[in-house]
Amino acid sequence: MAVVVGGGGVLGAAEVGIGYALEQRGFVPDLIVGTSVGALNGAIAAAHPGTAAPWLAHVWTHARRREVFPLGYLSSRAGVFGDRGLRRLIAQAGLPPRIEQLEVPFTAVAMDLATGAETLLDHGDLASALLASAAIPGVLPPVDRDGRTLVDGGVIAFVPVRAALQAGAASVVVVSTGPTSRPPRPIITPMRAGAVAARAALLLLHHQIERDLREVSERIPTVVVPTGIEAWPAPWDFGHAQRLIDTATLAAGRFLDGLHVTGPGLYRGDAPPAVPAGPGQAPAASIGGVGL
Repeated sequence: MAVVVGGGGVLGAAEVGIGYALEQRGFVPDLIVGTSVGALNGAIAAAHPGTAAPWLAHVWTHARRREVFPLGYLSSRAGVFGDRGLRRLIAQAGLPPRIEQLEVPFTAVAMDLATGAETLLDHGDLASALLASAAIPGVLPPVDRDGRTLVDGGVIAFVPVRAALQAGAASVVVVSTGPTSRPPRPIITPMRAGAVAARAALLLLHHQIERDLREVSERIPTVVVPTGIEAWPAPWDFGHAQRLIDTATLAAGRFLDGLHVTGPGLYRGDAPPAVPAGPGQAPAASIGGVGL
């Protein structure tokens, strides 16, 4: 069973709450696939299976914007910020130098800036893979790795479930955060340029996520764990980490305790599976005694 950890910037604190709920139920995945901030969270979980959530909670509740996105350290003309803060965070995470040395198989997802292709980083230098997966275009500098120029994997796979399927996952648990993780609420059409762009980007990401989830759930059980969060902070506001963690821990725990998976389909919140299992089909795996 694979865990797929999506992007979301500082909203990734909610992923820690879901991690708590999974760890409390004794769940350890066979594979972790992450993109953007989900790659960093996922790599730490892969390095410390079953015990990563408390460490991640400490990191998230003590992180500050000026440390992660430090002004005055512009490393190139390719990003508003340099990546020194992110490099420091990775160096402090207790990670091995190579992806193959992680306790749980791990893949970081990035995008090839030259071709637009989804790029799966499942071997080699770990730090450069995480930097590439999190290199928000225009914000953080691209990463040159193995002859390719790579940027944030969230551009092409905000929730990289297809990568997990490609890697051979028999079922997936999806950790997705932010407003893109649920259908956007109808609003009065915005008229200001910034609001128009933000709304269009939200809809674009949401449709990308839903397309990928539908495609994968037709083949394997696909569980989308809810966060229970209604009010999301701004993507640059680090001051809400504890609220996001606590809320997601409770909501994810309630969901997992009531989860029953009978076969391929999309399982999220109170929704029934999109594709019912055949007669007599056995559960694919288990989360703390819950069939999956």
